[in-house]
Amino acid sequence: MIEKNFKVLVIAYYFPPLGLSGVQRTFKFVKYMQKFGWKPTVVTSDKIAYYAYDNSLAVELNQLGLKIIRISGKEPNSILSKLGNLKPPREIFRKIFNIISQSIYIPDNKISWSKNVEKKVDEILRNEQFDAVYVSCPPFSTFERVARLRTKYDIPIIIDYRDLWFNSYFSFYITPFHKILNKRKEYNSLKNIDAIIVTNRKIKEFLIKTYPFLTFEDITIIPHGYDEEDFVRAEKFPKPGNKMVLMYAGIFLGYSTPKYFLKAFKEITIERPDIAQNIELHFVGYLRKENHKLIKKLKLEEFIFDHGYVDHLTSVGKILSADVLWFMIDYRKNIDSILPGKIYEYVGARKPILGCVPEGAAKIALQEYGASFICKPDDISEIKNTIYKIYELFKNNKLPVPSDDIVNKYKRDVLTETLVKVLQSKLKV
Repeated sequence: MIEKNFKVLVIAYYFPPLGLSGVQRTFKFVKYMQKFGWKPTVVTSDKIAYYAYDNSLAVELNQLGLKIIRISGKEPNSILSKLGNLKPPREIFRKIFNIISQSIYIPDNKISWSKNVEKKVDEILRNEQFDAVYVSCPPFSTFERVARLRTKYDIPIIIDYRDLWFNSYFSFYITPFHKILNKRKEYNSLKNIDAIIVTNRKIKEFLIKTYPFLTFEDITIIPHGYDEEDFVRAEKFPKPGNKMVLMYAGIFLGYSTPKYFLKAFKEITIERPDIAQNIELHFVGYLRKENHKLIKKLKLEEFIFDHGYVDHLTSVGKILSADVLWFMIDYRKNIDSILPGKIYEYVGARKPILGCVPEGAAKIALQEYGASFICKPDDISEIKNTIYKIYELFKNNKLPVPSDDIVNKYKRDVLTETLVKVLQSKLKV
């Protein structure tokens, strides 16, 4: 263990006890920073209304004994905090809310929280010595606010892009003014920080193309990963007989839908009912009402096992019980730069992966992984034929296995060491 010599202020809206994939990256960085000589203090959200709370992550966080500063605001999540655990809305309502929100707030609806964070960070830096500030984005309003402090304090600020800001796959600009202002805000913010971290090469290339003052040396790629300890601690669940378990873990939101996959499987039940009877489709997370309706419409209920939302450790255990793991990314603008964190939970399980994805970062990651089957997201015939191929390999005990060299690259402690090198390269001496 390295002696703790450095202190980093970590700012992240999404953090335990919140659940879902947006929480994992920053939390696991924080967990392993101390191993490499950095002691984190975390500034995060107070009680908010959210889709999921994760007790397993909350317990793990408490065991770390870190200083956690919780900030409230007047953003929608804080205002609705009394509602606690929310259910994901129907996709049409989510889209409407997103359009309204992005039309009113620039760059996002967390501005109130971000203003309070700026005040708190200002107060902290006035009274306590830190060696670096790390900001996880989104929300990008936090990036904008904290970047302003760069001129006031001689301290390096490192920004971690989990997603794009300007012109992202989630963005909606009701007028040219909204688009121009978002780009200007990001430009000014980038000018005020010391280092940029991104999750994949596509985001890096997009930023350099959009803001020519950036160079390849300014941006470090640190992909998502998995925590090996989670796979050791997770409860093991039994497999159902000799059937092949095809599992999806996560939430269907925005850029993902099970409809093409389900329609492909429906064709299998008609063409080859003998094969369909030997496959189970498992869903861990929020399947949502509209997808349940589709399942009922397609008469696939006997093949579907909906586990609902479970905490992170239970999710890992479920993943380990599957034979093949599945995910999809639909076609959207700039969707080539999205790389869901769930891919690397799948990688950590060392399971074959069926990826229904367009060209982009996710497809590149699957190709590198090797133990993968890749098809277009909306090609029902191709998805169907790929499932046939997977089943044949399963039946003959010939499903592909990834190499240890590839899998080990994505351990959370290995990735945190890369982050620490970035922090140390920016230390003021």
